[in-house]
Amino acid sequence: MVPVTEVSLFTFLLSVFAGYLLGVISGLIPGIHTNNFALVLLAFSPVLSEHGLPLVCIAAMILANSLSHTFHDIIPAIFLGAPGGDMALAVLPGHTLLLEGRGAEAIRLSALGSAGSVALALITAYPLSMAFSYVYPIIQEYIAWVLILVVLIMVFTEKGDSGKEGSLQRIRYPLSAFIVFMLCGLLGVFAFDKESLMHPFLSIGEPSILLPLLSGLFGSSQLVISLMSHPLIPFQFKSRMELERKRIIRGIVVGGTSGSMVAWLPGVSSSIATVFARLFIKEDFDRDQGAASGTDDSIDSVTDSAKEFIVSISGVNTCNAIFGLLALAVIGKTRSGAMVAINELLGGIDLNPPLVVLFLFAISLTAILSYYSTIFLGDNIHRLLYGFDYSILCYAVLTLLFAMCLAFTGFFGLLVFLIATPIGMLPSFMGIRKSHAMGVIILPVILYFI
Repeated sequence: MVPVTEVSLFTFLLSVFAGYLLGVISGLIPGIHTNNFALVLLAFSPVLSEHGLPLVCIAAMILANSLSHTFHDIIPAIFLGAPGGDMALAVLPGHTLLLEGRGAEAIRLSALGSAGSVALALITAYPLSMAFSYVYPIIQEYIAWVLILVVLIMVFTEKGDSGKEGSLQRIRYPLSAFIVFMLCGLLGVFAFDKESLMHPFLSIGEPSILLPLLSGLFGSSQLVISLMSHPLIPFQFKSRMELERKRIIRGIVVGGTSGSMVAWLPGVSSSIATVFARLFIKEDFDRDQGAASGTDDSIDSVTDSAKEFIVSISGVNTCNAIFGLLALAVIGKTRSGAMVAINELLGGIDLNPPLVVLFLFAISLTAILSYYSTIFLGDNIHRLLYGFDYSILCYAVLTLLFAMCLAFTGFFGLLVFLIATPIGMLPSFMGIRKSHAMGVIILPVILYFI
């Protein structure tokens, strides 16, 4: 690896900007996960390195991609109803605002939540990292039980899309959540156990079974469902953001804290952290659901709580991406596909000042660029969607995912992808959170530590 002090500033800036652009692409196009680009960049790293691009710059590109993605993925979640796993819970309140002609306002709230969480992460990074460096050895001894507790909270707090409580719902939705979790978990156990069966056609790096697993569960599954509907974008007349400052701050703090906490646990993604974030805004948000369905007269509280929830979810995703890097530096553990790629590239990272300064600079620059581009796209993208055949985009991305899985993981990876796709569709049909599909990673991790 080229020493950090010998890396050209221009080359580094260009790499960060390239990663930012990749994040815009992966964020805007449903079905392309940030992990896809991370694993592809890792696979092509030998070629890029031979042409003079330092590994540190490739790592910065991956980091910028993962951060930029968390800003922009709210746009297809709201305007197209096609969220990734991390933004699934944002669809309901965001779509409500969209139907009221206020989709751009929802985008602005999300951008503010992500930007605020970056500031929060930069402020709390050092004290939280030091605290977890002491606490993690204790947590590690009981990691299986911690993850089991997380699963129980996920399952038993599941109330479905309606948010209503009743004797049937109390049984139906948690049972559905458990079924999805176990199906995905067993698929993960099978895939990781048989990973050696992968024989990629393009052997330019170490193949990863995560590519077909995540692409199927969180990518193609949502694209197929989107093809079953015909998203219509109503006229958008309002983009001004209206939310009390205390609610904005609470949303950022709740989301950022939830995202930073789960970043240290194996198999626990930001999509699961949103479940915990919702618990803190539960009372107001559930009251909003009732008002939206005509069972409550408090229409104003509906709007405010839905907006705060969007701020919170966006803060979860962005803060989780940042603290995933800190978890790699402090405890040497990878918590996402992006961090796996960075770890493979650099052979691990530590808290040496030059590298930390470079990565923090990359995070700050990416956050600034992403904040303004997200707002710009949110204000204007509805104009591009008028008359646009969304099914063409869905078919194109499905073809791309199919080809990537076949090329980089062979026929076995393609088989896993084809199995994962219908399983990933189950949460939408059952009316439950898609975060339960993270059982594909959580269950294998639990079995490993038991």
